[in-house]
Amino acid sequence: MTIIDSEFTDLTTPTGPMRTYVFRPAAPGKYPGILLYSEIFQVTGPIRRTAAFLAGHGFVVAVPEIYHEFEPAGKVLAYDQPGATRGNELKFVKALAAYDTDARAVFAFLASHPHCTGKLGTMGICIGGHLSFRAAANPGVLAAVCFYATGLHNGELGSGKNADSLARTPEIKGELLMIWGRQDPHVPLEGRAKVQAALAAANSNFTWHEFNGAHAFLRDEGTRYDPELAYIGLGLAVSLFRRKLGQGDLSAASTGPTETKH
Repeated sequence: MTIIDSEFTDLTTPTGPMRTYVFRPAAPGKYPGILLYSEIFQVTGPIRRTAAFLAGHGFVVAVPEIYHEFEPAGKVLAYDQPGATRGNELKFVKALAAYDTDARAVFAFLASHPHCTGKLGTMGICIGGHLSFRAAANPGVLAAVCFYATGLHNGELGSGKNADSLARTPEIKGELLMIWGRQDPHVPLEGRAKVQAALAAANSNFTWHEFNGAHAFLRDEGTRYDPELAYIGLGLAVSLFRRKLGQGDLSAASTGPTETKH
């Protein structure tokens, strides 16, 4: 791990400015880029800590606000029923095409970032897992991690609730890491089987992991958090990204400010 820097930028998209948070190693040099998608609650504390974790392992991580068209910049939905209701509502208000143009905007940003090698991957959690899978169909994406991707098996994403994400499986040329919780009611056994069958039919390059965990086991807030599964899952993600994207052109040595002795 290394010291990291963080900042934000507002990217231009066809549906308006998109606040995007950037986490990267403080050490000089260039590092691979990762598009990290949040849950329906946008860029919460757990999502920021996940981004920081990835950045600390040598990646430039960009985290967009997925509902930037509908909420003010910086808006975080609470982990409660009103927050969940709002997040689930916006999931279907937003046009499917807007999710795609958002992904292209972030990839273009990362590819031109002065601290990025141009090697790109994507990762997402919950709705973000679905968005990561969909974003992996973009050319040049070398690796994608999907944590318990909701709506992938039944197309429930975007206005109309008929996303073609699974049908686009043959377009994904990079390697996929699919991670699921067996006790997740949002993606039942038959749903997971449908996704796995689509990947097998397309002869996709993927690994598949099912754990005895509930939905949101990665989130380090709330009763469903499973630190052991989170440790394993994030380790698998870092391993994939390092193998497929590389580790940048300089070691991630600390170059941060001198700490006060105490």
